[in-house]
Amino acid sequence: MKIYTKTGDNGTTGLVGGTRIPKHDLRIDCYGTVDELNSYLGLIRDQTISDDSQTTLIKIQNQLFIIGSLLATDSDKLKDESKRKRLGITLLKSEAIEFLETEIDTMNSVLPPMTHFILPGGHQTVSFCHIARCICRRAERNISKLNTEQPTQPEILIYLNRLSDFIFVLARKLSKELHAEEIKWIPNKPS
Repeated sequence: MKIYTKTGDNGTTGLVGGTRIPKHDLRIDCYGTVDELNSYLGLIRDQTISDDSQTTLIKIQNQLFIIGSLLATDSDKLKDESKRKRLGITLLKSEAIEFLETEIDTMNSVLPPMTHFILPGGHQTVSFCHIARCICRRAERNISKLNTEQPTQPEILIYLNRLSDFIFVLARKLSKELHAEEIKWIPNKPS
């Protein structure tokens, strides 16, 4: 497979299904942000974390590829199941959302209850989680906006909403495992 095609030299890119759109189109921003998020999850996975966390992150990264492929496909092609199959596009399943919810509940069960907001940081790996969480929220905002113009599969927004919660709880879990201090945000507290 050739890496460069020269078809994007004029500032356009092709969606799965053949339609060409400007590279600054909101749809491109959406799946580009999902790709950025996926890259940050890879960075977190490359840190010294448990095998279970690494395995979970790989599952999530695979789901993000599904989301990216859905966002990179012509909307009219997604509506038709036979066209989706011909293009090799699968929909995001509700089980992916349930998986995140189960993981959140499992991690939360061993963490102290939250009584305050927590300042991002404490350890480099934890900081990477907070950056990924922010990117996830940006992806969610962008896709929410895209939905007002071109509806996407509803499970995408639900998944990203749960994923940002998952990443936040993962940051807390890693803080505990790495013996990093969680600094509570206390409004109007003198520094």
